[in-house]
Formats: sequence, C-alpha cells, structure tokens
Amino acid sequence: MEWNFESAENLVRALRAGDVTSAELTDAAIARIERDDQAVNAICVPDFDRARAAARDADRARARGDGWGAGQGDGQGEGPGGDRPLLGIPVTVKESYNVAGLPTTWGMPLHRDHLPAEDAVQVSRLKAAGAVVLGKTNVPLGLQDVQSFNAIYGTTNNPWDHGRTAGGSSGGSAAALASGFGALSIGSDLAGSLRTPAHFCGIYAHKPTLGLAPSRGMVPPEAPALPVDLDLAVVGPMARTARDLTLLLDVMAGPDPLTSGVAHSVTLPPARHDRLRDFRVLVLDEHPLLPTGAAVRAGVGRVADALIGGGARVDRRSPLLPDLTEAGLIYMQLLASGSSAQFPDARYEQLRARAVGLAADDRSLDAARLRGTVLSHRDWIEVNNRREAHRHGWRRLFAEYDAVVCPITPTPAFPHDHHPDPLERLIAIDGVAYPYFDQLVWAGLPTMPGLPATAVPAGRSPEGLPVGVQIVGPMYEDRTPLRLAELLEREIGGFQAPEQGVPGRTAPPRGTRG
Repeated sequence: MEWNFESAENLVRALRAGDVTSAELTDAAIARIERDDQAVNAICVPDFDRARAAARDADRARARGDGWGAGQGDGQGEGPGGDRPLLGIPVTVKESYNVAGLPTTWGMPLHRDHLPAEDAVQVSRLKAAGAVVLGKTNVPLGLQDVQSFNAIYGTTNNPWDHGRTAGGSSGGSAAALASGFGALSIGSDLAGSLRTPAHFCGIYAHKPTLGLAPSRGMVPPEAPALPVDLDLAVVGPMARTARDLTLLLDVMAGPDPLTSGVAHSVTLPPARHDRLRDFRVLVLDEHPLLPTGAAVRAGVGRVADALIGGGARVDRRSPLLPDLTEAGLIYMQLLASGSSAQFPDARYEQLRARAVGLAADDRSLDAARLRGTVLSHRDWIEVNNRREAHRHGWRRLFAEYDAVVCPITPTPAFPHDHHPDPLERLIAIDGVAYPYFDQLVWAGLPTMPGLPATAVPAGRSPEGLPVGVQIVGPMYEDRTPLRLAELLEREIGGFQAPEQGVPGRTAPPRGTRG
C-alpha cells in the first residue's frame, strides 16, 4: 500500500491495528524523499539515521503496549502525558527550529555551522508525542520572504510547478507535505508564513491564536532560547487534512513550563458548532488596498457556494467589520517595526530621514512600512492602541458571526523572483504589477489582532495551480475555524497530490540562489 500521502490520523489507526510499522513508514518516506526531493528541494537537513532509530523505538514501544519509547534524542519531558498521540508518525520540522545536533541557520551563510545543543520546545513536544523527525525543511534568508531560497540550501520549488515558488517562510514544509515527505510538519507565521505556503502548495495550515503555542527555541542562530512573548509571530501546524491540524495543534498548544510552572496542558473551548448549517460566516474577497486576482476570487466563491449549499448563513458585507484600510496600515507598521530592531545605526538613520520626508497624507502601504521601520516607542504605543481598538471590533463581529472567510494572498503561486532587493520586486495581479510586499495585506488581517486562521484548499486556478483561502476565527476559539475547515473538506474536497510532470519553467538549480 502507498502510505506516503495518508493522513496522520489514518497512519495512527494503521499502526495501532498492526497493518504497518513505523519503520516501514519511515523507510517509505525516506525512499520518496531520495527519489523526488532533488527536483523539489524541500528537505534541506535530512536526519535519516536518527529517524530510523526513533521508528524502531516506536515499534518496540507499541509492541510493549506502553505507548512510550526512547524517542528521538533526549527531549525535555514537555510532551503530553498518557498515550503518545503521534507514536511512530514521520514528520518534518522547519529549519528555523533548534534540533539538537542539526544546524539551525535561518539560511544565513555566516551561521552554516551553528549546531544548537537543545531542542526547541515544539521539537521536544513532537518527540515526546512519539513523532519520528525525518529532517528539517527549507526557509528564506532570515525567514523574511514570501519565497524559500537561500545561499546555503538553494531554492525550494513548488511541487505543482517547479518554476514557481512554494511560498515562505515555511515553504519547505508545505512542499514536503505536498510531495508526501512525512505526514505532518511544524512552521511559523508572522506574515502568512504558514498560510501562504499552504495556499501555494494545496495543503492545510493553522495560525494559532497569538501566544497559544510557545516558540522557545525557534530563534535565529546564536540567539538564546528564551520564553519570550512575541508581538505578531506564532508557531503552528501544517498537514494534509483539517483533522490532522487539530491533532498536531493539541500537541503544540499549552504554556511554556519555564514561565507557567505547570505541565503542558491547554483547554480550548469546543467549536461553536458541529454542523455546517449552524455556522454564520462573513465572506470577503475584496480589499481596499489591493486587488484580488480572479483565480483567488473564484476559490473564495467556491467556498461560499459550499457554505450556502450546506445551509450556513453567509453574508458578503457587514458594518461590524473593522476598517480594512486602517487594519492593513497598522499591520504593516507593526510588522516593519519588529523587523528593523536590529538594523545598523547608519541604516536606521537613513530610513528615518526618508520617513520624515513622507507627505502627511501618504497612506500607502509603502509609507506605512517606512514609518513603521522607524517608529519611536511613543509612536508604537499609539499604533498598538489602535490595534486594541481593532481587537475590540473583532470581538463585536464574532458576537454576530462564527468565522470570516477571505483570501490569503491575491494570487496563486508566482514564478521564482530572486531579485536581490525585495523592495524592487513586483507581484503581478491579473497582469497588473504591484509592490511585492503589498501581497501581505490579507495574511496580516488576522495576524495584526492575533486571531486564529486556518488555511484550506479551495480548488485550482485555470493553470492548474492550488488555490487556498483562510478561515479566521475568534481569539482562543481555534477549534471553530478548524471544525469549519473539516466540514468544508467534506463538501469541496481537500488536499490532492500534485500531478506528475506538471509543465513549468526551468527551476533554479538545487544549491544555488537562482
């Protein structure tokens, strides 16, 4: 039987029934990686020897009937108690997570030899849950791109069209899942880095509520692995089914023991509804700051039709929706303010001089990014207060609706563009060019207030590329968009394996910048 594209849930069932062993699943995944990853370049740091050893440990543990094994590495004892829900399941990990004994570089050549001594908290949780880590997946330089390429590991190609990007910054993880390289992966999301690769590669991903899953150990090379409260960024699960997202989120969620002093446990409210017809959904496909391409609008329309067909209440507009223009500008300022914190003094002063020259009435996204780059603490507090007003607006909206469906980016996966200055790149939306980073406005919609958002497949473009949408839910009610994703999967279908030999441009060679 072909196991590589089975869901983690089905693999757990097969392992418990004795239909397959973890060693067999792991060998099958490794064989597929060795066969297909030369073209995709998703797995940048393989860890096959330790994966095979962990799989054997998992099989021995299951044979003993104790549900526990030696795991893969030492771990930190932070996984869930009782049965190990991922025992024997092959998974991958985004390169930006520390894994003891493997390099963590964030694509930075200066740090190509950086080997952390301790697992990130989420890697520890994976191992404590019994998962078998196959290796690490590729990322962009510093995790700061909508594509995944760097000078150490080269370019990750979209499994559907090797001439196009798999997305970023969790592009390697999305490409790995779409290619059958493991059943689950963990990534991170500041500017759509979970959701955009999922949308581009036709898989599922979930951006949790801000702070729900600890990120300790997902840090740049040489940075201390401290339990910090992040302003926008989250870590989260990626999978090929909606139910697998919930399975993995339950492993990832819960307080960091270093700050909470309690065991790894979390109780989230149940989904608001179990039946599609009980959901109240606001559907959006237009943003005042950027057009949405026809292929993505069609994907949103397919989801809206499925909701209506299933009896859900669907509205296309609401006076309760927070102002999208202001939301986009606030998000861009907060995003830029965080990314500039480590800029050299000379560069910072240069940007500040440019920001002073902006017209007072310039409300473009470019201007918001520049202003955000040099925000004073006083100005940041003012922007943050506006964010709090938006959070309150979302609370009012979610008293009337259960979820919001909207795009993740305005286009399907775009052709590789490795211009050395991202600010000089453009994104083509139905043939019209826009600034490259303007495409982040939809991803930023739930990120700015810290809301959970689930990326789901929504069919394909006329060119045969995957198209996804995101389901935004109320804060700390992650199970509501996850449940709606599961119900939609039954209505419109979910992940489909990429067709072999999809025509595309010649891809950048593995191991080069392109």
